[in-house]
Amino acid sequence: MTDLLIQAETLRDRLARPGCLVFDVRHDLADHHAGRRAYEAGHIPGALYLDHETQLSALRTGHNGRHPLPDRADLAALLRAQGLTARSDVVVYDASNSMFAAHLWWMLRWLGHDSVSVLDGGWAAWQALGAGIETGVRTASVSEAQAVQSLASSGKPSMPVVDARAVLANLDEPRFTVLDARAPDRYSGEAESIDPVGGHIPGAVNRPFALNVEPDGHFKSPARLRQEFESLLGDRLDHGIVHQCGSGITACHNVFAMELAGLRGSALYPGSWSEWCSDSSRPVARGN
Repeated sequence: MTDLLIQAETLRDRLARPGCLVFDVRHDLADHHAGRRAYEAGHIPGALYLDHETQLSALRTGHNGRHPLPDRADLAALLRAQGLTARSDVVVYDASNSMFAAHLWWMLRWLGHDSVSVLDGGWAAWQALGAGIETGVRTASVSEAQAVQSLASSGKPSMPVVDARAVLANLDEPRFTVLDARAPDRYSGEAESIDPVGGHIPGAVNRPFALNVEPDGHFKSPARLRQEFESLLGDRLDHGIVHQCGSGITACHNVFAMELAGLRGSALYPGSWSEWCSDSSRPVARGN
């Protein structure tokens, strides 16, 4: 199970196999309890719930973004407690065009765990399959043997990151292109709905993450994604891409889509716009 995407039918057939670990990361940025309520009302049998606010983010300081990237050791410990081992085949899903699923996919890859797939079409695809659901809360079952098995998180991160200082330095000496995954009205500053300041990082190019999926929530074909990214970025692809969004979540959707398209090696700015705009000395661009 090393493919980036997994179809609902394939997941149904693999659920009973040892080593298959499913994470439900449904979430609502406006209602932080909605994801857990949805999970308890019904989820893929055996799936474990992870919360983007309380488990998959570090402590917020007011200057490190709305969803700060956890320390790698802390994240590895959390996932080991859910039963993750170096041999686990992981599947992640949500109900939001895979925006939260792609984030956990990236985090697992950042730890060095490569056997992770996103359920294509998410929760809606599973429901459409009619494969059955489980209600209530599923708790992790971790054996002593699993607890002591090493996780690949001790190795070098396989997904590169950059910080605000690198992005700021890039304004004067461009070495990469920043790709902003937010909606156009937030990028332009016309209708900022979440963060206190509207606009974008000077020089950033807008690629709303929602463009990566079809109306039914399934990802576009790799060939179509590649054509769209190449049309937008051109020779910028040869000089490095750094992804950002509001808080580092939907930026991972663009990373995932580029990986699907065979355009590998781009980096993430985890703090993203919510971190960038928390310091008034950092420049802000508006408009398109």
